[in-house]
Amino acid sequence: MLVASLHQGIADILPTRLSFYENWLNAEGLREGTIGLAPLYAVLSFLRQEGEAYQMITTRAGEYAAEWTVASMPPLQRAAIKAAPAWLRTRMLLRLARQLVRNSYTGSRAISRFRRGLASIDVRASVFCTVREPASQPLCGFYAAAFTRLLTLFNMHARAEVVACRGTGQPTCVLKVAMLNGQAREGLEA
Repeated sequence: MLVASLHQGIADILPTRLSFYENWLNAEGLREGTIGLAPLYAVLSFLRQEGEAYQMITTRAGEYAAEWTVASMPPLQRAAIKAAPAWLRTRMLLRLARQLVRNSYTGSRAISRFRRGLASIDVRASVFCTVREPASQPLCGFYAAAFTRLLTLFNMHARAEVVACRGTGQPTCVLKVAMLNGQAREGLEA
């Protein structure tokens, strides 16, 4: 899912550069799911050299990943989540967000905690944050966009923000997700 969503994000944001990136994200590998870590790391490294386009592409890719995750769910599961009361739906969606992280890259894991309208999600071994030198900006925008879009698809208004990123030299990647549902949250600090 990660490779396909990145490919689609590149096609949307940098269509003239798509043929360059298809040297690593080739159609055969996309169909068969055989694109390995080295080509993925190469694509992410080159994307970071594209400046502002990196954030735009990874954000778009995260949104696609969330939409495709929901589209691939059995209809009964989607209906059960939508019908659940907000407090239970939040917990079900945090579980789904953890699954999305694991499905994006099998080496990644997410640990979530939820308290008083604020979720803290610790992403372990993010494929985006494996860099040689610390980056100046957080590299986990994919996850923030994916979590925000996932919750929105189930009528849970939320905003995710990266508060720590391993790619910038932090020990781990941490995202805060503020559940907004009808009430404005002042900030994500907590």
